[in-house]
Amino acid sequence: MKSLRLPPILAATLLTAMSIATTAPARAQSAIVATVSNAETAKAYKVDAARHVYKSYPDKIYKGKLPALVHAIVVLEVSVDAHGNVQGITTIRVPTHAPDVTVAVKDMIQRSSPMPAPARMGATKFTEVWLVDKSGRFQLDTLTEGQY
Repeated sequence: MKSLRLPPILAATLLTAMSIATTAPARAQSAIVATVSNAETAKAYKVDAARHVYKSYPDKIYKGKLPALVHAIVVLEVSVDAHGNVQGITTIRVPTHAPDVTVAVKDMIQRSSPMPAPARMGATKFTEVWLVDKSGRFQLDTLTEGQY
């Protein structure tokens, strides 16, 4: 039987995708207590949503400053209803060299739903930039600690 040998770059990309995609939120969906955001603008709401994602995936957050060159950048527009349920995710920018990262990021957003309910705005949309390193850890641009 012949063994399958993958080029190192392909193997690393697959490993990153598996690492990102198989990570479940820190809490079971049934244990998530709906929170309320008092934000009055989409920009302010984005901070509450980013904090919610960080709480959902504490082990996936890249601690400290990111390297100057990150593995992948994903830019998405997320639509949420008045209860914070994710209604849609629109891709704005995807890493063509790592399409698996986009799939994993979208999955993480869906799994962390419901987001905080935008009480003062009703339904809203916001744009977020995901900065992902090769290990699959990430920072959101809204809460980033910067880059070297």
